[in-house]
Amino acid sequence: MTVSDPPPGDPYRPAWLPERPPSRLGTGSKVIIGLFAVALFFVAAVVVTPGARTISGQALEAPGAAAEAKAQRSEGSGTKKAEKVIELASNPLLGKDVRLTDVTCELPELGRSDAELTAFYEAQISCLDDAWHPALRQVGEPASKALLQVKIPQVSRCGDAPDSKKALAYYCPGDSTIYAPREWMLDAVGVNKGSHLATIAHEYGHHVQNESGILNAASQQMTSDDESSPEDQERVRRIELQANCFGALFIAASAGRGDISASTANAAIADYGNTSDSETHGSRKHQLSWARAGFEEKNTAACDTWSVPASEVT
Repeated sequence: MTVSDPPPGDPYRPAWLPERPPSRLGTGSKVIIGLFAVALFFVAAVVVTPGARTISGQALEAPGAAAEAKAQRSEGSGTKKAEKVIELASNPLLGKDVRLTDVTCELPELGRSDAELTAFYEAQISCLDDAWHPALRQVGEPASKALLQVKIPQVSRCGDAPDSKKALAYYCPGDSTIYAPREWMLDAVGVNKGSHLATIAHEYGHHVQNESGILNAASQQMTSDDESSPEDQERVRRIELQANCFGALFIAASAGRGDISASTANAAIADYGNTSDSETHGSRKHQLSWARAGFEEKNTAACDTWSVPASEVT
């Protein structure tokens, strides 16, 4: 699959959505989480300049996490149970006949209070479950519900929380929880519905990677403790760009129905390009182009970031 550049006059950017220039992260803007983490840890989004943000993060393997996943594959006999498949490009989830279920999302009004934001995110996550769970079950992989927190804890199953100035939202596989702190989200994107939809869909994409075994397979290939080597940074980019594509699959499955209008869906896809270049999350161009691939092709095979050359995940 070839992931092309977004054409001039991007059709996914509504006329009312202002163009915002990209910016670059300095090395001091990375979020580095220590090796005491007990699970893979993904952090999303950093505000680096007024009006521009980037999705930035690291992936760390918990001691014993890969071995535990392998053990789950060998347990039991007889009736086949859902289990992670510790593979990347050959993961069954990326098969050509795997598509998300079209869903009609009923979402409450997006507001600024804890209660309003929680209600909006929980309704979206429920809709994400409805879209993704049949696909995961189709290939015999686990399909559990992602949890949510809009208040950041000092620590989680993934260790210490990141700095509030360096993160927008993150997913912790250790407790299957999407952390989207209200203050961080509102400071970064206000009540822009498309931005909130895109961010939660991206984080849920990491949940899908965790359920399927893709995260475990990627962690087994990491060669440096902090993913600082060029090879590991490329692997993390493949993870993050796939999460963009997975997020866009959901946007496509819900576009034009219920409370996600076609224009809101287009704004959400455009938001994936409203970012900065990042060593760990990819260039602005590729962050958008992988989202567009999922939105247009509408099948999980379009999100195989593992088979393409390095030039398509820069």
